[in-house]
Order: sequence, then C-alpha cells, then structure tokens
Amino acid sequence: MNFTEQQKEATLHAFDYWQVIKNRYGIILLTLSLVFMTASVITYVMPEKYESSAVIQVKPRGKAFEPLDKVTGSRIAMMTPQFFGTEFEIIKSTNSLIRVIKQLDLANKWETNNEQALNILKSIVKTDNIRGTDLISITVRYTEKDDARDIAAEVAEAYRNYREETENASLEKGISELRKAVQAQEDETQEAYKDLTTLSRIKDLIYYADRTTANQGALNEDQSAIFALQKYTELQSEMIQLESQIKSLLQFNSEDLLVFAAGLDLPDNIIKVLYPQYLQLKREIDGLKANGYGNKHPTVVSNQQVLDTMHAQLMEGVVNLRMRLQGQFDMLKQRLAQAELKKDETKKDALERSIDTREYLEAKRNFEQKQDVLDTMKLKLTSAEIDKNMTEPTIAVHNYPALPDSPVSPNIPLNLALGLVVGLVFGVGIAFFLEYIDTSVKSLEDVERYLQVPVLAVIPKDIGILFKQHGMSPDAEAYRILRTNIEFNRKNPEANSITVVSGGAGEGKSTTLVNLAYICAQGGYTTLMIDGDLRRPRLHTFFDINNSVGLTNYLTTELMLEDVILQSPVDNLYLMPSGLLPADAAGILNSRRMSDLIEDVKQRFDLVLVDSPPILGVSDASVLASEVDLTIIVVQHRKLPRNMLMRVKQAVENVGGHVIGVVLNNVDIRSDSQYEYYTSYYNYYTPADSQLTSAIAPSRSSKKVTTSPSEPKDSDLY
Repeated sequence: MNFTEQQKEATLHAFDYWQVIKNRYGIILLTLSLVFMTASVITYVMPEKYESSAVIQVKPRGKAFEPLDKVTGSRIAMMTPQFFGTEFEIIKSTNSLIRVIKQLDLANKWETNNEQALNILKSIVKTDNIRGTDLISITVRYTEKDDARDIAAEVAEAYRNYREETENASLEKGISELRKAVQAQEDETQEAYKDLTTLSRIKDLIYYADRTTANQGALNEDQSAIFALQKYTELQSEMIQLESQIKSLLQFNSEDLLVFAAGLDLPDNIIKVLYPQYLQLKREIDGLKANGYGNKHPTVVSNQQVLDTMHAQLMEGVVNLRMRLQGQFDMLKQRLAQAELKKDETKKDALERSIDTREYLEAKRNFEQKQDVLDTMKLKLTSAEIDKNMTEPTIAVHNYPALPDSPVSPNIPLNLALGLVVGLVFGVGIAFFLEYIDTSVKSLEDVERYLQVPVLAVIPKDIGILFKQHGMSPDAEAYRILRTNIEFNRKNPEANSITVVSGGAGEGKSTTLVNLAYICAQGGYTTLMIDGDLRRPRLHTFFDINNSVGLTNYLTTELMLEDVILQSPVDNLYLMPSGLLPADAAGILNSRRMSDLIEDVKQRFDLVLVDSPPILGVSDASVLASEVDLTIIVVQHRKLPRNMLMRVKQAVENVGGHVIGVVLNNVDIRSDSQYEYYTSYYNYYTPADSQLTSAIAPSRSSKKVTTSPSEPKDSDLY
C-alpha cells in the first residue's frame, strides 16, 4: 500500500469517527448535559473549604562544627532519595498528629473520639516538597478558616518537637552505650598492662612508651649480626679476587704476564707505568729499522740497550708484584677467619635475644593496641557529648500559617470545565460503545455483505405520500431510482408480481409500496396494489377508501375481480383493499384461489405490488412471497440487527421466494453524509411530470385492465 492509499484510508477512518459522532449526537448532548448538571449540583452542595500552609526547612541531624573531626571523622548525615518521603510519613504519623489533637482539643471540638479525629486530621493534612528546594509545605484544608490556620501551625510545631525528642533519645542511647564500651575497654587495657609488666620483670626488659625505642635493643642485636655477616662476605670476596690474580701471574708467559700486570689497578704497580714506555720504545726501534737503519746502527744499538734495561725492570716488577699479592692474600685469609668467628658469635647472641623478647613484644603490642582503641573511644565519647550540646536545629519554620481570605474549594470554574470535558468524553465514549454493540444495518455495504443482494434504493427520512405532494417533489427521485433498479434486476420481464416485506413493524414497507406504485403509474405502468396485510391493513388509509370489500371477500366468495379492484385518484394506479379481516389469514392466502388471483392480475396489469405483514411475526408474508415472482425487503436504517435481516431473507428463500433486492428506508441523510450522493442532485435533476409521462409511457407494455359492466366508477373510490 503506497502513501496515497494509506492517507485515503486514514481519512476514511476519520470520516467514520465523525459520522458516529453525528449519528449519536443526541446521546452525546444528553450525557454532556447530565454530567454537567451533576457537576453543577455537586459544586453547589460542596462545603466551602479554606487552606492555610506552613513552610518548614528539614535537614538531617548534624553539628554546628566538628571539634574532633580530624580524629573521629564527620558524622553529618546525608539526604537519601527517600528522605522527603520518609519525613512526609513522619509528619502525618499517629505519634505526631496525636499531639495536635491533644494540644488543640480537637476531639471535643469536633465532638468525636481521638481515633476518628485522627482520621479526619490525616485526611485534611497534606505535605509536599517545594520543587528545587529543601523546604516542605504543610497544608491544611478545612471548612473553618481559623481551624485551618491553627491546625497547620500546630502540625509543624508537633512535628518539630516529635523529631527533636526522637533524635535526642537516640543520641542519649548512643552516648550511654559508648560509655559502657569505654568502661569495658579500660578494663581490658588494664589487664593487658598487668601482663606486660609481669613479663618485663621476668625477662629483665625495660618498657619504653615510645614504640620506636621499645624495639631498639632487638634491632641493635639484629644489626650487629647483619653487619658481621656482611663483613665476612666482603672479605671472602676480596680473598677470592686476590687468589685469582695470583694464579694468573703464575700461568702467563713473559710477554702476556707484562700485559696482565700492567692492567692490575694496585698501589705501587711500577709495571703499569713502565710497560707503556717499553712499548713506545719498541715501536721506535721498529720504525728505525723500517727506515733502513741496521742492527749495528748506533741509534738502534743505543735504543736496544735501553729497551733491554726496561724489560729487566719490568720482569723484576712482576716478581715483586707477585710477592706483594701473596702477602696481601695471607693477611686477608687471617682477617677472614676472624670475621667468620665474629659472625657466628653475633648470630648466636641475636637468636637468643630474639627468643627472650618475642613474648614480651607480643604482650607490649597487645597492650598498645588496646590502649589505642581506648583512646579512640574516649575521643568519640567526648565528641558525642559535645555534639549533644552543640547540635544546630534540624527543623526551621520559614512561613507561619496565615488566616486565609477566601475559600479554595470548590473551584467553580474548574469544576464546571471538568464537567464539560468529562461529559463530552463520556458522551463520545458512550456513543462509540453504542455504535460498537449496534449490529443494525448502517450502510449499503452492510446489506450487500450480509444479505448478498443489491440495494435497490436509499429512501431519505421523513418522505411523505408522493401523490399528495407536488409532482415536482425531489423525494420522488429516490423511488424513480427504485423503479429503474427493479427493471434492470428482474431477469424475466414477465415477472411482474412483487411483494414488499419487512422484518418488523414500522419499517415503512406500506409507504414504500404506495410511493413506488405511484411512481410506476406516473411512468406509464398500469399498476395494481394488493393489500395482503390481513392483520393491520393500511393501503386503504392512504387513499381514504372503504375497506369493507377487498381481497378477503374475493378469496372467500364468488365475487368477480372487477368487484374488488378500485381506481385510485392517480391515473394507471389501482387498489385492491384487504377487505374484512379473517380469523385465519394465512389459511386464506395459502389457497388455490389466491394463486389464480395472482396469475390473473399479472395478465391484466403491468405491475402488481402486494403489501404483506412483517415476515418475522406471522406466516402470511412467507405465503405471499411463495405466490409472487419477486420479493423486495424493506430495511429501516439502523433498526433491526443484521442477524434478523438474514433471517428475513432466509424466510423468503425457504418458501421458494426470490429476493430481488433491498430498499434501505428512512435514512437520515443530514447525519449520515455517506448517503448524500444519492439525494444531493434530486432537486437539479427532478423532471416535470409531463416529461416523465412522455418519456416512459410509450415504452411500457400494452397491457390494459379488462373492463366490464361491473368495473368500479369514480363514485366507488370513496
């Protein structure tokens, strides 16, 4: 479905809703009036009420300042999301409001007991949080302005006193419990101190109040053992290094030994100084030889002598270095033995000292922990006692109740406006509810969907008898449409006998038959109307004709047909009245003579229209439907349920009748605008009577009424 189709469907639904409102506007107006009148009466009888309010600020309990905050931490309470809701309940609690009742003596003033006065008080006291603030509004609405003011003021005062009492009681209880805890902690601390002094005497240890000094002896012992171990380790590492250097000096050859000795960083190491000079001189000699100087050259010889002298000095230095390292190694070995002995001694002393002081230290730590707890508890007790005397007010009244000038209830404009709105809503709701439960025929689609037959015509509401109106009346166009649709929907041109039935009484079948007969006669048809309603005949009343002789006389006597057919004031239109009403109408109609009558008049007239009683009430209509060729069902708009209309059609078909279509009668086109297109052009297209006669009469059948000497004269019509 594209957007255009969706938009059309939405428009159609909106039109349907508007149509329901138009159809049921009477119910809507009635409901609106009733609700509005009810609201007006209730507003009139409601007692006047006055309103007075007190505005208070409510804060969690806290101290003006925190003298011991650094020690104990802040105790100022925080507002939770449920804070104001809780306070609202406290304000309206029994314990708070009972104070108001006693203070103002409301039970005697209202001539009731305390329980009923409490219920009344809860119903007139309203609490609310002023948006965006920490303020609470306490509002009292009552019939007496003085009482409203006094109650609002007393509720605020009672709430403040009640909360202060409960908070002080809670604080007193907390302080009392804290005192007990401090006393118990003092006893435990004293016992721990006794245990500490006993161990101090046994272990011969001195108690130091300073925690750092208390463990200094054990700490010094531990440090001595650690220092001795470190010293032993350093000497051992140094000895290993010297031993390695000595072994290296022994394993290298002469040249490599010089290189190794020159790299040792030792005091008085002459090799480290001479060896670079030795290498420099050796490179100079090699340079002279490279420049062509021979081994015998004086310069080469002198330099070679110096080089040999330096080599001898270097070798002597290596020997001296080895001896020096060996001496250092022997001395270091002795020091290492002494350090090992010292290490073992300090380790033994530290172990013995640790065993002696461990139990003492545990007792000391237990005492000090208990002492810390006791000190903290004492500080908290002191803080709570100061808090009790320095607590700032948690409730402050910022707006005292005033005497109201005018009543706030009832609000007449608001109540009447609400009455109008509620009445309109209820009216529309009832209208749609009635529309929902209404299963009557509302549209052409309903008829064609449920009855499966076409709608031959839509007859507007309040159409009268056409032959009594002006010939140019636009109402006649609906019946011309009916006449045309009958012509096109009957398959056999010889099927010219038609009965008009309805489901119930008062649906307009007789009026429809008379007007249809008039239009057909006006169009050139020789038309006969037979009043087959032998229960409540009506056709003779439309023409002011005597009903003493008619159908029943013909069926029960030997009267001729011409004796019971009367000429109406309209050309081509004839009437057979019902005659005297019989005891067994169905038996008379269900006879051979009735069948012969139908066959006879079919030959004499172009169109035979038979009126019948309601088909659901009696069996006469079913008999007539079986005798004639076609049946038209007249359905009054928005009257009978759909299932009853389906039974009407079924009743016709069960006796062999053929339903040619439905006439939707008594449609209010002013409210049901969906039918306007059926009648909107009646005035424009309605032709004159002469035009109708000249245009249609030549095409009609040549059947004429057979006359005889007994044919009724004009004087017989009345």
